[in-house]
Amino acid sequence: MVLQWVFNIRKAKFLLIVIFFIFNWCMAQDLEPRVYANLPKGGNIIVGSYGFMKGDVVSEPTLPIEDFIISSNNFGVGYMHTFGLANKLARIQVAIPYVIMDGKATVSGERVTGNRTGFGDMRIRFGVNLFGSPALERKDFAKYQQKTIFGTSLVVSVPTGAYYADKRINIGANRWGFKPEVGVSKRFEHFYAELYSGVWFYTQNNEFLGDKDLQQKPVLSFQGHASYYFKNQMWVGINLNWFSGGKTVINDLPAGSVINSSRIGATFSMPLAKMQSIKLQFNTGTFKSIGLNYDSVSIGYQYVFF
Repeated sequence: MVLQWVFNIRKAKFLLIVIFFIFNWCMAQDLEPRVYANLPKGGNIIVGSYGFMKGDVVSEPTLPIEDFIISSNNFGVGYMHTFGLANKLARIQVAIPYVIMDGKATVSGERVTGNRTGFGDMRIRFGVNLFGSPALERKDFAKYQQKTIFGTSLVVSVPTGAYYADKRINIGANRWGFKPEVGVSKRFEHFYAELYSGVWFYTQNNEFLGDKDLQQKPVLSFQGHASYYFKNQMWVGINLNWFSGGKTVINDLPAGSVINSSRIGATFSMPLAKMQSIKLQFNTGTFKSIGLNYDSVSIGYQYVFF
């Protein structure tokens, strides 16, 4: 089994890079446009999604490991509600993933395989548009034209995912994550330009390999998006992110390298009927350090009701 054989190699740096890769596959796909978009208050949005990710977990060239490929089928459900807070538009979002993950590698010339299946860590986002986006009823919202929006949010990763203390690779992280973020959205006729910046902070995992303490330094992230809207509310966009940091420590001893990676992608959204739409996304790495070399494609269905 790749998830047992591979990590018999006692190289802390490689071990922690791979763990970072698995724990943060969701974070690495933080290429989500229109997070601070103007919406009417009192709205409810239900989302169902499927995504496929496949890539090479790049190891150090000194290790006898080749072609370490991980593929992952990711199913997700989510819910968002918009409301007024001090006459500002606010929203709360919840998302829960379910992951089917397979791995294979060549270790010292021998081909080995393995898999993991289970729920991932739940994500909760609470955000408020502080400027340029008042909390409007549907009848008033139709007359409102966005200019510049400035907002802030807090994303929380809840340790609900499948975790086995005796395994080095898990779907769940067995720790909390918190990302405060600020974002700006600017409208130019049919174009929307957006920029977000945030920092992930993590609590300690006290059950790493049974009784070890795993800590991870903060991860700085940036996102940029450019979207074009057609008259029928269909839209297309280009997405780019960059994230850096995440150096790891086990039992107060340094291990692992700083992650420094960027991804680029595209989004296409099309209305199906009134209050319904589908969204297609693809992203790939532009440059990446050890452990983050993969492609991702996803499709989502969205239903809105008041």
